[in-house]
Amino acid sequence: MRRNPFEDLEEMLDRVSKQIESGVGGELAVPGSVAVDVADHVDTYEVTADLPGFDTDDIELTLADGTLRLEAEREETSEADTERYLRRERSRQSVTRRVQLPEPVDEEAVSATYTNGVLTVTLPKVEETDDSKQIDIE
Repeated sequence: MRRNPFEDLEEMLDRVSKQIESGVGGELAVPGSVAVDVADHVDTYEVTADLPGFDTDDIELTLADGTLRLEAEREETSEADTERYLRRERSRQSVTRRVQLPEPVDEEAVSATYTNGVLTVTLPKVEETDDSKQIDIE
């Protein structure tokens, strides 16, 4: 069976996206990705992304190895097959983004809100603890 050339293109764009995000801090827009703001507050990082038209069920957030991954996918509505369109550009949309965090965060205390098409993820920083031990010299 012949491979779909668009799958190869999608894989290539995903690899380029990963390279750009890791090489320049994610400051360049990549097709299929979503623009984000990452704010560094005293006790937290705050990641904000505009995702207009998505429902909360369409959005998936994961955090692993210091990387926040955002994926959102909107499918076609079943009513669309019965409609007659002169132009149709909004049938399906899928976006993804990975954000490498500069410091560890408390994964158990991460929270997210989604209001009016704006996703806000709050990632509390891990409190610095002094795990050092004083060594007495005899």
